Amino acid sequence: MRLVRVKVGPFRSINTTQTVEIDEAVTVLVGMNEAGKTVLLKALEKSADALSLEEFDPVEDYPRKELSAYLKRQVENPDVATELTYQLTPRELAVVNAMCHVELGKDFEFTVAHLYNNKTRTQIELDEKPALRALVSSVGLSTDAKTAISAATAVREVPEALSGVELTDVDSEVLSQLKERINKSERVSVVEHEVWQWLERRLPQFLYFGDYDLLPSKINLQDLKSRNAKAVSNPDHLTPGHRAVLALIRMADISIDDFADASGYEPLKAKLEAVSISLTDQIMEFWKQNEDLEVEVDIKSDAADEAPFNNGPNLYLRIKNRRHRGVSTPFGQRSRGFIWFFSFLVWFDSVKHQINGRFREDSSLILLLDEPGLALHALAQSDFLRYIDELSTKHQVLYTTHSPFMVHSDRLHQVRVVEDRDRIGTIVTGNILDSSSRTIFPLQAALGWTLAQNLFIGAKNLLVEGPSELLYLKIASTILESMMLTGLQNDITIVPVGGLDKVATFVALLAANDLKLAVLHDYAGNPDQRLSDLSRQKLILEKAILNVSQFRDANKVGVNSIPSDIEDLFESKLYLELFSKTFEKQLAGKMPVEADLPPGDRIVCRLERWLIDNDLKLRPSGGFNHYLVALTLASKPPKTLHGDSLKRFDALFRTLNGIYGS
Repeated sequence: MRLVRVKVGPFRSINTTQTVEIDEAVTVLVGMNEAGKTVLLKALEKSADALSLEEFDPVEDYPRKELSAYLKRQVENPDVATELTYQLTPRELAVVNAMCHVELGKDFEFTVAHLYNNKTRTQIELDEKPALRALVSSVGLSTDAKTAISAATAVREVPEALSGVELTDVDSEVLSQLKERINKSERVSVVEHEVWQWLERRLPQFLYFGDYDLLPSKINLQDLKSRNAKAVSNPDHLTPGHRAVLALIRMADISIDDFADASGYEPLKAKLEAVSISLTDQIMEFWKQNEDLEVEVDIKSDAADEAPFNNGPNLYLRIKNRRHRGVSTPFGQRSRGFIWFFSFLVWFDSVKHQINGRFREDSSLILLLDEPGLALHALAQSDFLRYIDELSTKHQVLYTTHSPFMVHSDRLHQVRVVEDRDRIGTIVTGNILDSSSRTIFPLQAALGWTLAQNLFIGAKNLLVEGPSELLYLKIASTILESMMLTGLQNDITIVPVGGLDKVATFVALLAANDLKLAVLHDYAGNPDQRLSDLSRQKLILEKAILNVSQFRDANKVGVNSIPSDIEDLFESKLYLELFSKTFEKQLAGKMPVEADLPPGDRIVCRLERWLIDNDLKLRPSGGFNHYLVALTLASKPPKTLHGDSLKRFDALFRTLNGIYGS
């Protein structure tokens, strides 16, 4: 079961209800500080906290400007804080259809509303006819009983329908079982009740991890034991640091009482060393900044320390550095990024241990990570992104960030932009185009970082004119690969150079480093003299200079044809849909169709003339921003390409891959 959509608000800074589409794997909430990213995560956590520590509190969570009015009506009419919409996996659909005798389709969704009084309200719409047909097909049921049941329109009507029928023993047994089902039902629809009972046990719950859930370097075990006992009646006795240490102890399969046994040091030490080795192996799989670190967990007393550390044994967490001959330092003296990463591993492992058996499968946990890896070095953040991808194979992950290094530049469809707007409050949207330049700066920087990084380390470089080409090629390649067709080789770096006039400079720079180069450029109708000169100077192979027109006709690959831009590789209908969606507000209802466009070879030129003919101005200099259309495609790419688009990109990628070789 996966979360597909959430509606949040009113909740804290979210004054107006926000609907957010949730990616099936990873959803990235990008925004400036204080925009409200954490607010969204906390609303989800309070909806269904896997640790049962958080719940809605109107005084804390309801928007302050409306709080007084709301408190007067809360008891009789509590507001909805969140509405969460879920979708079942194919396997789950098959099971529930068979068990409850329903026919839920692959698009079946249901919604759970979480109210401020911490109760829920569900919305499920089902047809009971399949259940009635299953009832009619009961083995041994008499013909009269079948006829009576067939006349009913709901399961609740069946007992009355059978009241005038002379029942056989089998009929009576079926009726008795049916009445038992009806008596258990808390809904008008008996089948809806039974389906909900099945769904409720499998509802995902949320795990939130923030910057305050960090492990301390040491903790007094006697004090921890006392606090843990008091926390049974009052959870506030345990701080996040105490809970983090309890998590570590649970990982070692040790109870706090075990520390009271003075003769048990060796067994305890052995268990703690086993955990130390396990943690070292886990963190080193993704921590590539210093692979010479080891985790060391120890227990000892120190009567000379300050209270409470002078009362009995303390648990110490240290990090040993083999690079410096095994010198160890307290955990708290390591880098902030390492502390966060390590603490998260301990917390997550412990949480899974605590709730083991409560959920049927890993996908029943949704992870909420607040600014993960914020203190990590840029390359370490890339390592952590790999870890998030690993987590997303079993769990949906939602995380917040304002770091460009925590965003995959080729996965903008996973990004949701969060802004705090004057007199409105927090706004969450998947439409990047409606967001301010300051808000989307991390996305622009992520793209720039990817380019800069690849420019210096890629052995195979494809030079294109601008960022639009990069996005189109990346997205088309991903789509074709998902369709089990040929995409662009993963080791080919696409480098936008800022226009055809800069290609010669880039070729000279990169060719000097013995890199494999190819060029893909728009075609004005005649070969470009500057590119021909590059080939004559043997700075680049002639076959590696490609233009878009050579792929307009998939049956004549490599042959120069009509003037063409990268946009002409897409079918006109698709590009016009992207254009209309991008500039929907400015077009004010005037959506172009191909029949309305002036004649011509290039779709972008035809659109620019159409704008002039219709007296529409999308920017002061005229025409329109081609990159914005590419960004629209990147924010929500189609799952497939069709017809000529598919053939053109397939031919292009096969040609490019052939130029570079394996």
